Amino acid sequence: MNSRFLALTAAGGATIIYGLNHTIAKAVMPDYVGAFGFIFFRTAGAAILFWAVSFFLPNETIDRKDYLRFFMTALLGMCINMLSFFKGLELSTPVNSGIFATTNPIIILLLSYIFLKEKIGVRKFLGIGLGFAGALMLVLYGTENSAKSPNVLLGNMLFMVNSIFFSSYIIMVKPLTKKYHTITIMKWLFLMGFIMTFPITVGEFSVINWSDLPFNIVWRILFVIVGTTFLTYLLNLFALKNLQASTVGAFAYAQPIIAIAFAVFSGNDYLDIFKAFACITIMVGVYLVSKKSSKAS
Repeated sequence: MNSRFLALTAAGGATIIYGLNHTIAKAVMPDYVGAFGFIFFRTAGAAILFWAVSFFLPNETIDRKDYLRFFMTALLGMCINMLSFFKGLELSTPVNSGIFATTNPIIILLLSYIFLKEKIGVRKFLGIGLGFAGALMLVLYGTENSAKSPNVLLGNMLFMVNSIFFSSYIIMVKPLTKKYHTITIMKWLFLMGFIMTFPITVGEFSVINWSDLPFNIVWRILFVIVGTTFLTYLLNLFALKNLQASTVGAFAYAQPIIAIAFAVFSGNDYLDIFKAFACITIMVGVYLVSKKSSKAS
């Protein structure tokens, strides 16, 4: 198997796990574990796993000039990104979270235009406009709250925050993948992320009633720690080492399909016409953003 095929398989595997995660994690919150308590699990669990694996690999020394980039990457990807997504998922719905995930390629392109001065043609500007129009429709629509989704509007806004900071993380971490082993990057990022989020997450973690956690909840927590956190970050970093960031971002097409199908099939959410229209609008925008121009070879 060549490295490109393995990288595509890794990106696809991460996408499937992410798609399932929307519903699997939602069932835990907030009755058993609060959103921020969940982030304590994620950062602590992933840090332990990545550091454990690192003991079987050659030790790498981080260049002093890269510590700031490591810090900023952890702040974006392991702190703000995770906190906003899980709090949004606690307040909103799995279908909404799956749809918002499609905005990542659009935001990555926009950030590249602003900070990296990447050229954008009329077609890509149209794609950006459509993507944000679809996201805005979803933010403002369907704000009817329920016991499982107590503040849909705020949750949707947090999903947008999550998309912005996750996209920023992808741009920030890319240069590190060219210089360091994936495990080296992840062990330091999650250690920093755990330290950064600890003051926010320890409160909800400390009030978990461990004796009331049934097996149906325990396996979901383990899925989020091992699957959604450890494996997906590992798989995505491996994919980024061998593929362009835009190619990895293009897998966002599949994530809402998986997330929505699993949420609806399992009876945890529903898809109406307006949500479907917003999703299609965003995905058309992603297509226009991701499509190479005819002049590109």
